[in-house]
Amino acid sequence: MPVYNKLVRDRILEIIESDGLVYNARILESTELLKEVKAKMIEEAKEFQATETVNESVEELADVLELIHTALSTLGVTYEELDEVRLQKKVRRGGFEKAIYLVDVKDK
Repeated sequence: MPVYNKLVRDRILEIIESDGLVYNARILESTELLKEVKAKMIEEAKEFQATETVNESVEELADVLELIHTALSTLGVTYEELDEVRLQKKVRRGGFEKAIYLVDVKDK
């Protein structure tokens, strides 16, 4: 029997049952949820890194976005507040549109 010990999407238990399987699961406390969202986000980012097609990339990005929404809800922050922080950082430090790849920095 595989052991997962990880956050899963809300309908996964229904899918497991429909396959005639039995599971053990529990509901996380909010402090546990944020920790598990962070772990799941790393997992999904690695899956995004491994994608080879646009469709695969979009699927993995959708998972990351869903996790962002869950994290925001857990933190009590709106998506609009997050986007405002993003825009403020973009003004201060720029975005990534220029595709700059920094190789190294040397003292003068």
